[in-house]
Order: sequence, then structure tokens, then C-alpha cells
Amino acid sequence: MEKILIIDDNNDICLLLERFLTKQGYKTASVQRGDDGLVLLRKESFELVICDFKLPDIDGLEMLRRIKVMHPTTAVIIITGYSDVRVAVQTVKHGAYDYVTKPLYPDEILYTIKGALERRGQSLSQAKAVTPAAAPAVKSSTVKAASGKSSLTPDGKRFIFGKSRAAEQLQKHIDLIAPTDMSVIITGETGTGKEFVANAIHLKSKRADKPFVAIDCGALGKELAGSELFGHVKGSFTGAMSDKAGSFEYANGGTIFLDEIGNLSYDNQIKLLRVLQERKIRRIGSNQDIPVDVRIIVATNEDLREAVRQGKFREDIYHRIAEFEMHLSPLRERKADVMIFAEHFLESANQQLEKDILGFEEEAKEKLKEYYWHGNLRELQNVVKRAVLLTQGDYIEADVLPQEIISPQYLTAEDTGTSSIQINYDPARPGVPVFSQSAANLKSVSENAERAAILKVLEKTGYNKTKAAEVLNIDRKTLYNKLKAYDIHL
Repeated sequence: MEKILIIDDNNDICLLLERFLTKQGYKTASVQRGDDGLVLLRKESFELVICDFKLPDIDGLEMLRRIKVMHPTTAVIIITGYSDVRVAVQTVKHGAYDYVTKPLYPDEILYTIKGALERRGQSLSQAKAVTPAAAPAVKSSTVKAASGKSSLTPDGKRFIFGKSRAAEQLQKHIDLIAPTDMSVIITGETGTGKEFVANAIHLKSKRADKPFVAIDCGALGKELAGSELFGHVKGSFTGAMSDKAGSFEYANGGTIFLDEIGNLSYDNQIKLLRVLQERKIRRIGSNQDIPVDVRIIVATNEDLREAVRQGKFREDIYHRIAEFEMHLSPLRERKADVMIFAEHFLESANQQLEKDILGFEEEAKEKLKEYYWHGNLRELQNVVKRAVLLTQGDYIEADVLPQEIISPQYLTAEDTGTSSIQINYDPARPGVPVFSQSAANLKSVSENAERAAILKVLEKTGYNKTKAAEVLNIDRKTLYNKLKAYDIHL
């Protein structure tokens, strides 16, 4: 019997989920605080954790990080309100299987749970079957589309390509770079399909019959990253119960995709530099070099050049991986592609949910094309899947779309994390913010929002500056400078 842990500060939600999931044949437990959940996870393991993003003591992203360190194979689903969706998308990038928005619908949550447990089972089976000599792709992408042409992958999944100028340019770049062995940097916002592009390059390359291994560096701590990338030998650190081959060994002869490479620690950057220079890896705790032949593709949603200037990313690594750079435009800049992807995700959702929805009503189409799409393709995929689940007729109507898409009138102070700014939206361009005259000074608005965000994180971390800097993804020196600039005294 699979065990599920529910973490939510709303006792009613905990009770309802426990009763519902118990009837579905799962063993359940629930707590109302993040710390209590972590205590329970130290005592026993769970196949799945359902965690509210807004907890009274720890936010969802930090909970996700801690769960993945303690139990890397445990699947995590995030519960979120509409106003948290853009933040929840980040949790998916950091290892969550998916997120569900409130109010919770039984069919939706059950479908998501089954998908998470199925994905977990597949990953465990792959891990057991994979050897350095034969390794399939270790990680599957949540979004398998980036730019209406389509093609089939060896496993039968269909990738689609849009018709916008940006999509056509992207396809040309893929066709141009794929046959070479050049390293590639793929940049773009979260959810734009960076892993899809990396996989497309691999499938059009001379290495297509060899492994494609994808690693999310942002979801790995310093210790985990070293072991995951380079492997370890038995006894090299606490918990190393047996020898383990790293991802570079699994990818030998093929392609390795390092997502969010800017999150690699300095120590692991040095080890990566050695791989780039000498094409050899050394497992943690070993003195033996292992030769590897791997093409490297990396992705980031931050400016690596700026990270180099700030000393957070090694310049010698940057120049070795920046042989060719590709930028993926956000979905809101590719309006011509929105319905192409929506129709593709509709087809996929019909198969997954065993439904036969024929298409979208005109009003629903207009709402989808007008929306700002902060979470890009990943957000669109989740919106379409949820709409298919809720639709009772033949066509998806506007009223089954999330409220922020139907009526994107304003964003409250709670949504922005600020205490003094209200952001209104242009009725002619839903989802696009416009500021009142009193907030017209963009620099002032930005500074107020940043100051409020820092204060909020400090409060959540118990005013621990080291933890706050980590959550904010800045170094301690930068945090101290911000505190001084914003006259924050602790």
C-alpha cells in the first residue's frame, strides 16, 4: 500500500484528503506544519508528499528542497492558490511532479497523484535497469513542445513546432547545430521548453542512438549534485552504502543536459571544468579516472555573463560551454503559437484522462491568446489539462479556465508580496500590468517590491541571514548591501 503524506495548515483539507485517499486504497498521514512534516519524514518514508505552498513556518520551495535531500525518490505535489501559480511553476523546476490549484477537485487530485506515482515507479525502474553501457533518458520533460510542424521521438512521443517567426528561427538553429558536437547554452524563462530543445538537438545529432541524460542542477544540493553528476564509491560519505555511477557515465557516448547550470556550487564547477578539459570524471571518494565521451548542453534562466562578473560562475567554464547560444522567447511574445500548443495539450489530456473533448469555444480561445502566460508552456499545459478534466460537453468553455485568465483585473498586495503597491491590468491586454500615476516611477516600484520581498523572507527564515540569502538566491554580501540600501535594521 503506497503511503502519502499531506502537509497543509488547513485541518479541513487534511481530513478531506485523508478520507478520500484512504477510500482510494492509499495509506495516509497528515500534519499542519512544515517542521512536523520533516520530523515525520525523518522517521519513515513516503512514496508521495502533498504539500501546501503557503505554510505557517516554511514555504513550499524550501519544503521541496528539504524533502528531496532526505528522500530523493519521493514524489511531491504542491497545493497552491491562484495567486501563487507563478511561484508554483518554480517548484516544478526544482523537482515537484506537479501543482494543483485550490479549490481542490477529487478527480483532478487523484489523476495527479496517480501520474506522480507512475512517474516515480518508472524512474525507479530506469535507475535499476540503467548501466554505464546502456542508459535511456533519465528525466522526462514536463513540456514536450517548444516551437505547426511535428515529429516523433524514438519512444513515440510527438513534439510540435509553432508557426511564429521565433519558432521558425528556433527550428533552423536546431537543424544547424545538431549535427555538430558543439556545446550549447539554451536561455529563456521557466517553462519555455529548454529541455525539449536540448532533446531535439540530441535526436537530430549523430549521438541519437545513445543516451540523453537530463539533470536539474537547481534541484540538487551541493553534496547531491556531486554524487548525481560524477558518482561515488561506497563509504565515501555518510549514506553512501554502495558504489554509484554518475550521470556523466550514464550519458557516455550521448548527450548530457544540465538545466539551471548556474546553481552548481563552486566545487562542482571545478569538477565540471575538468570534464570539459580532459573528458574524464572521478567518482567521489575514488582515485581512478574514468574517460567519458559526452556532448554537453546546458540551460539557464539567468544571465551567466552577469554571474561571471559577480564571481558566482567561473569564466573558464562559461567560455567552454558557450560555443553556441540559443534563446527561447516567452509564450506571450509568440501569440501565433498559443492555440497550436493548446490543441496539442488538449490531445494529450484527452488520452491521459480518457476523454474526447473536440476543441475550444471561441471565447475560451480569445482568453487563452490574451493571457500573459507567466509560466509559459508549462502553465498552458496545466491550464488545458485542468480544463479538459472539468469540461462536461464537447468543447472547452471560458468558465472552466482559471479565474486569473477569465478576469485578470488586478493583482493584490498579497499576490505581489508587497504591502503598498496595487497593480491594475489593462482591460485591452489582460495580464499586462499598468501602474497608477502614484506608482509611475518604475525604479521606486521595483525597490519597494524588492524591500518587501526581503523582509518577508527574513521573517520566514527567523531572520537568519544565511538562510534568507539562500532562499533569495543571492550571496550574503549582496544581502547585506540590500539591507543597508533599504535601511533594514535587524
